[in-house]
Amino acid sequence: MAENGPVTVPSSDTPPVTPTATVAKALVDNVSAVVLGKRSEVVLVVAGLLAGGHVLLEDVPGVGKTLLARSLARSLGGTVARVQGTADLMPSDITGVHVYDPGGRSWDFHPGPVFNNVVLLDEINRATPRSQSALLEAMSEGQVTVDGTSRPLPHPFFVIATQNPYGDVGTFPLSEGQCDRFALIVSLGLPGREAERAVLRGDGGPAALDSLEPVVSGPDLAAAMADVDRTHVDPAIGDYVLDIVDATRSHPDLDHGASPRAARTFLQVAKAFAVLHGRDFVAPDDVKAVAVPVLAHRLGVLSRRGTAATRTLVQDLLDGIAAPAV
Repeated sequence: MAENGPVTVPSSDTPPVTPTATVAKALVDNVSAVVLGKRSEVVLVVAGLLAGGHVLLEDVPGVGKTLLARSLARSLGGTVARVQGTADLMPSDITGVHVYDPGGRSWDFHPGPVFNNVVLLDEINRATPRSQSALLEAMSEGQVTVDGTSRPLPHPFFVIATQNPYGDVGTFPLSEGQCDRFALIVSLGLPGREAERAVLRGDGGPAALDSLEPVVSGPDLAAAMADVDRTHVDPAIGDYVLDIVDATRSHPDLDHGASPRAARTFLQVAKAFAVLHGRDFVAPDDVKAVAVPVLAHRLGVLSRRGTAATRTLVQDLLDGIAAPAV
């Protein structure tokens, strides 16, 4: 089993069958030309984007987390900002700050990097909890409040963050509230031998990133996200999602299971996964495909030892719950 759960993805030769599938395929193909051998992981990230969520990439250094984030940001067009997580990063470095203008005798607001369509936060868990918390309002409500004034963020607004594994030197674990703001967590893992051989030849990688062009416009992306919202969900599929969520809430090894927000996100990402594959309804396989990446980082106790343990737990729960025949 892959760490992110079982994921069936259309190949690069699979023709898209809906406008949204066309948008998704363009994004997946573009990013996959840079991050070689990780198409299924790229599909999960794109599903998180189309679901209107935010994505956390977790793995050891050097496997392409930042490369994936930067290539997706460049593929989307719009405005992009990158923030490097460090121990001295301040909340105002993310949200912005008021600066006094002596000429006009006024305090002028200088927007921070969060006022962009795509915000890449590299090594988020090297930032202190105080700075991490600056993203909570932005990721949940699409706005930030600075000095008592709330300011709306652009739409779409997408955070893609990377983090080193829990326990690495110089890291601060994400709070459970912060984790719950991310729609899903994706672990890249090592590339296959053929993909790594291609990288050594000079294919893909940073050189390919330099020449990457946007492939999706803002209106096309907004339309695709709206299409996800309209995806049909049979009542039996909704109950299937709740069965899985309820199983996490009653598990003896967990302080707490998935929240209602997690349940809503779970279904939304499953809808995005279905639309990405050209369907206008959610199938049980869509739910199975996204269960591990959507739930693994949200669960109490085990998550403090890292998400490898919770990935296994969620997959075991999933294997023990019968899927509906729809």
